[in-house]
Amino acid sequence: MKKIMAILLICFTILISGCNQTIEEIKTTENIGEKVSVNGEVLGSIKILKLSGYTIQDENGDTIAVTAENLPETGETITAKGTLMKDLIFGYYIKSKE
Repeated sequence: MKKIMAILLICFTILISGCNQTIEEIKTTENIGEKVSVNGEVLGSIKILKLSGYTIQDENGDTIAVTAENLPETGETITAKGTLMKDLIFGYYIKSKE
């Protein structure tokens, strides 16, 4: 019975912790091209012609840019979901379809 409870506890912990990651955790070369999800506060947004996006800051103070068509309000706490990308100019960023 103790083994079953321990296994269930481990599975539950993995399920909960696997949903969202910190920005520091996702900024790795292994995650480029992978789906990622982070929670944080929107610091600001920009829209210039077809280019639009925002910056999000997680609870640890780390930031990442998110490209998106729909822009959240500055100060709003959101979950940013998308594909982790990296280029020479912007570094790591999340390409969102939302």
